[in-house]
Formats: sequence, structure tokens, C-alpha cells
Amino acid sequence: MITLYKLRFLLGSYGFKHANTIISNGQLLNVVLLPCFASGRAVRSYRKDINVVSHCKALKGHLSLNSFSTVTVNRLCWKCGSSAELFFCSSCNVIQPPDDKANYFDILNCEQNFSLNTQKLQKRYLELQRALHPDNYSQKSSKEQEYSEEQSALVNKAYRTLQKPLSRAVYMLELRGVLLEEGTDATADPAFLLEVLEINESLAETRSQDKVSAIGRSVREKLKDLTERMNSSLNKGDLLTAKELLAQMKYFTNIEEKVKDRITEGC
Repeated sequence: MITLYKLRFLLGSYGFKHANTIISNGQLLNVVLLPCFASGRAVRSYRKDINVVSHCKALKGHLSLNSFSTVTVNRLCWKCGSSAELFFCSSCNVIQPPDDKANYFDILNCEQNFSLNTQKLQKRYLELQRALHPDNYSQKSSKEQEYSEEQSALVNKAYRTLQKPLSRAVYMLELRGVLLEEGTDATADPAFLLEVLEINESLAETRSQDKVSAIGRSVREKLKDLTERMNSSLNKGDLLTAKELLAQMKYFTNIEEKVKDRITEGC
């Protein structure tokens, strides 16, 4: 068996301080920013040896013995006592309970890179859900039904988190011990906060579909640039810069969602 090397990241609490005002043109501007992502619970991250499986088969809701053996873990099957993989027993092929030491990258069998392949991520997600879906276990024991529901919900959560750049960045920083609190960033550049305020005001005041679309295009370009810079910062281990970029990504993602709502409503 491949040896499992464990590396626990040192978790430390960091947070954004709350700020509700900035000074501009001698006037006090109350900047109201929409809620940011909740920090959530810090997730323990372990480095594991990855065993890539070339072919994955799901038969009647169950996997073949070697399917999805992506992570070698030191635990035993709850039913037969044999060595168990992340989702199924390697011997009796019975579904296993979630492993609380596995992070979302382990679950979806992808490297801990910000610029991950979202098409491969989706493929992995669909394969897992076909195998783990509770409908496949309606005639099984209550314990298997319970584990199926838990594993399926965990895979859903992992996919939703890693699918989008913003939530992926939040999660990757949490894995590295940078915990983010709700609220605004008191250390943000006042000029940047004023830019965000002005864009929000322009979007709120305009009734032009063309203007709304133009704001959307501009924000998407800003998010594209921030995403590239975030990838570079995380790759270099520059967590301070990554945290600053994340704050900006949150604000512009917020505006992007408003643009989508306006377009859907027809302005």
C-alpha cells in the first residue's frame, strides 16, 4: 500500500475589519457593501498520494472495486473490516461514510490549483453523483442509505465550491489558514471603494439596456484580470496579496450578479 503522508496546515485566524465610511471631496460617504461570503469553518488539509484510475464504471449504483480509488486512506470498512477507499470498500465495495480528513480537492480528484480544469471537474462530479445518488440505495440498509445521502451532499458542496473562481479562492485561502469574516475591508484603497460605489450608483440609476450591458462587460474584464492575478499570487504563496485580491473579486462579483438581475428583468 502507498504510504499516506500527512501534512497539517497551521490554522490561524485572520479577518477583514469592518469599515462603513470613506472620505471623498470633503463629504462623508456611507459605503454600503453587500454581504461577502461567510468565512465558514477552517478545513484541515492533508497531502495524499493520488492513484489515478483510468476507467470508472458505475453498475447499478455501485462502483467496480478499483473505481474512484483516488486517495489512499488509513481506515477500515465499517462492514467487512478491509481497507476502505474514499467512497467504497476495496474489498466488499460497500459505500463508506465521508472522510473528515479529505478536502474538496481530494473528493473531486483534482490538484490544489486555482486554475483547475472545470470541464474535468464537472465530469468527475457527474461520475460521483451517478454512483452515490441516494436513489441507488433505496433497497439497501439504513446505514448505506445514510452514507449515500451524506456522501452525495458532500460531493455537491465540494463541486459548488470549486466550480466558481470566487468561492474556490475563499476555500483555498481557508485551507491555508486565512479565515475571512463578513464585512468590508478597512485596509482597502479608498479609491477602489469609491470606484465600486460609483459603478453601483451608475447601475442603479441607468434605465438603458445598453448601459447595463456595458457595465457588465467592464466588470467581467476586471474579474478576468483579478482571477489571473489571484492564480499567480496563490502559486507564489503570496497570501497577503491573494487576500486583497479576493476582497476586490467579491465586490465585482456582487456587481456582476446585479447586472445579470437587471438584464433578466429587462432593466
